[in-house]
Amino acid sequence: MAAMGDDVGRYPGEAGRTARGLGRRLSLALAVALASSVALADAPPAPHVQTLDIHRWRVVQRESGPTDYYTIVAAQPPFVRALYAPGMETTVLGIVFTDAERTAKKVRWRWRAETLPTLGSECGEGREDSAASVYLTWKRGLRWYTLKYVWSPIDKVGSVCRPIRNPFVAQDTVVLESGGPVDAWATEEIDLKAEFRRHFADNDPNADVPDLLGVGIMSDGDQTNSASAADYGDFALVVP
Repeated sequence: MAAMGDDVGRYPGEAGRTARGLGRRLSLALAVALASSVALADAPPAPHVQTLDIHRWRVVQRESGPTDYYTIVAAQPPFVRALYAPGMETTVLGIVFTDAERTAKKVRWRWRAETLPTLGSECGEGREDSAASVYLTWKRGLRWYTLKYVWSPIDKVGSVCRPIRNPFVAQDTVVLESGGPVDAWATEEIDLKAEFRRHFADNDPNADVPDLLGVGIMSDGDQTNSASAADYGDFALVVP
């Protein structure tokens, strides 16, 4: 004990320097911890990807003929198969979103063309057939807004066709995929606000965007009187 007392007496600043160093380290650690806590508190919540149950698809009666030519294929994961035959009236399947789903930021899905309707062209008069179509629909007041994304047999990717604008309907058809190869899956992701503003609000980044009401799918060949087939799967919403 005497020796320790002698050491302390001999180096009077050592204990103080040690304490100050420890204090600085503790202060630094506390600052880092507080900064991390603030960053975590300020950071927006991570987006949540919500897969849509494939059994929610229903025939949209007002837009459909008497034949439901869609089936669920029990693969892993399962998907919807559309097999349109000449002479059929077209049929549309749809999912109506819940209130929570309507705030989605993005929509994702996979699809693949199996049979391309002969010379089908969404941009050609009287030949408006596609192997696959996906509809996204909004509503504000009495006006419906729809973007129809298609897998076209021949139209150029990126083309925007058949615009409709009247007091009750605004719609554009957008070519996402074109031609072959068939039987090959492609994945799409749509930024909902960006797409709505691009097509319906002159690309105004501050334009208000209504909630998305639902999604639809359709394969058809009635205009060209030809077979059309496609598969649809893995529909998902990115929600706040």
